[in-house]
Amino acid sequence: MELLGLDVLFKGSNAMRLLQGLGVAVEISIISVVISLVLGMLFGIFMTWKNPVARVISRIYLEIVRIMPQLVLLFIVFFGATRALGLNVSAELSSIIVFSFWGVGEMGDLVRGSLESIPVHQYESAAALGMTKGQIYYHVVIPQAVRRLIPMSINLVTRMIKTTSLILMIGVVEVMKVGQQIIEANRMVSPNAVFGIYGTILLLYFLVCWPISMLARHLEKKWSN
Repeated sequence: MELLGLDVLFKGSNAMRLLQGLGVAVEISIISVVISLVLGMLFGIFMTWKNPVARVISRIYLEIVRIMPQLVLLFIVFFGATRALGLNVSAELSSIIVFSFWGVGEMGDLVRGSLESIPVHQYESAAALGMTKGQIYYHVVIPQAVRRLIPMSINLVTRMIKTTSLILMIGVVEVMKVGQQIIEANRMVSPNAVFGIYGTILLLYFLVCWPISMLARHLEKKWSN
């Protein structure tokens, strides 16, 4: 165990601290995902509007989300908002704001793609039956869009969980930060702790994300038939 650096896991409460750090990362991810799902649905519908202003706003938002690294956004919100606007924004809240901002853009684009993938003749057929626009969306469009959307949105959840590793850069004590602290505290007595701790963190992320990925794959296969 010493050769692999795993001995430090059994010193004191190091293993429990890693699990608690993982819990912080997962908690921030879950809150961000819930916000992203709700607002992303609305943003996706907004993106399907033919209004030129709506198209410009959607394009600018998406470009910011896709081009700007999440780490830069974290620094802007946590350090920039605090100093420029005089706001007292915690590192955890800053993380939720940034991941929600990112998630809404990604989710909105998925919703837009799902809505626009519905064949036009289904809209026309439903209208010919006398359905209102609201009824067409509720009874025809949304049920089909949701089936196409769920597997992709689940994959977004795993991406968000993995990306939370960046929040250690603004001081959030999540699993990566805890790992760094353990390695630093044991670097003299256990020089191989880097391998053991980061290997354990890798395993923890795998155990969280793998079932979610399998669920997405199962639903995609089931609903593609």
